[in-house]
Amino acid sequence: MAINELRSVSTFIKAAELGSLRKAALELGISPQAASKALAQLEAHLDARLFHRTTRVMSLTDAGQRLLEDVQPSVLGLQRALQNARTARDDFAGPLRIAGPRTTFQPILWRLVEEFCDLHPGIQPDVLLEDRVGNWVEDRVDVGFRLGASPHEGVIARRLFPLQLVICGSPEYLQQHGIPESLAALASHRCSAFRNPGTGKVVPWHVKMGDQVVDQPVVPAICSNDEIFELQAVLAGKVLGQLAGVTAAPFVRDGRLVPVLTEHMSEYAGYFVYFGSRTSQPARARAFIDLAVQRLTDNPEYLIGEEHLGRRQARRHRPATRRKAASQ
Repeated sequence: MAINELRSVSTFIKAAELGSLRKAALELGISPQAASKALAQLEAHLDARLFHRTTRVMSLTDAGQRLLEDVQPSVLGLQRALQNARTARDDFAGPLRIAGPRTTFQPILWRLVEEFCDLHPGIQPDVLLEDRVGNWVEDRVDVGFRLGASPHEGVIARRLFPLQLVICGSPEYLQQHGIPESLAALASHRCSAFRNPGTGKVVPWHVKMGDQVVDQPVVPAICSNDEIFELQAVLAGKVLGQLAGVTAAPFVRDGRLVPVLTEHMSEYAGYFVYFGSRTSQPARARAFIDLAVQRLTDNPEYLIGEEHLGRRQARRHRPATRRKAASQ
C-alpha cells in the first residue's frame, strides 16, 4: 500500500471514530487541510462517497461503513506491528549478533560478552569469529570488531587500541641461543611464522624501521595458522616469535616471555568496533558498544608498557659465555 493511501485510510478511520475531520487531524498530528485532502483523495480513488457531511455532523455512508468494517482490523494490526517493532528496538532482552576476528581477539571478546550477559541476563549472544571479512549486512551483524578500516560503507567506527607486534622469546630460549642484536641476526635464530588462514600464505614479520613499518621475511622453524599454537611454541623455548602485544602482554608481565629488538616493535594496525546508525539499533546493541568502548579503549591490560620493553630485561638472559666475554 502506497504511503498516501495508508495516510488516507488512517484519516478515514480516525474521522469515523471521532465523528469529526478536525478532531481526526488533531489526533493524527496533521493540519485540517491535509486531513480533508487525504479523505478526498480516498473517495476519488474509490469513486465512492464515504461520509454524509453537514456543517456540524459527519456520518458514514453505506459504502463508508462497509469500508470501515473491512479495513479497520488490518490497519489496527499494522499499527500494533509497528509499535511492537519500536518497542523491540528499546528492549534489552533478545539476540545480539557479534562478529570479530578469531586471531588474537577471542579472549578479549569473551570477557566482554561475559560481563555484558551478567549485566543483562536476557541477552542471547550470537558470536561469529573468523579472520576473513564477511558481509555484515548479509550476516545480520549488530556489532563488529576488526583490525583496521572496514571495507563496508555506511558503518561507524570507534578506535579501541593499537595492535602491537613484538618479537619475543622465553628466558630458556635466550639462555640457550642468545639475544638477537639486530634484525639481520634473526637469520641465525629459530623463528616461528603465522600462516594466514584466509589466504594460506606465510605472513612476514612487520617491523618498525624509523617511521615506517616494513616486512621482515623469516625462514620459519615452525609455521602455524593458529595463534595459540604459535604462542605455545614460543613459551616452550623452541622459537622466537613475533606475537600480538595483546597475546604476549600477560606473559611478558609475569616473566615467561622477554621482548627483544624492541626498537623494532611496530603498531601495525588498530582494533576498531563497527556498527550502524545508533538511532536505529536495538538498545542492547547500543549498550554493548558503550561497554566495549569503556572497557577496551587504550586498556593497558592489552598493551605492553614501556616498563617491560627495556633492554636491561633481555640482557639478563644472555648465555653465560657471552656475559663473560662482554665483561672482559
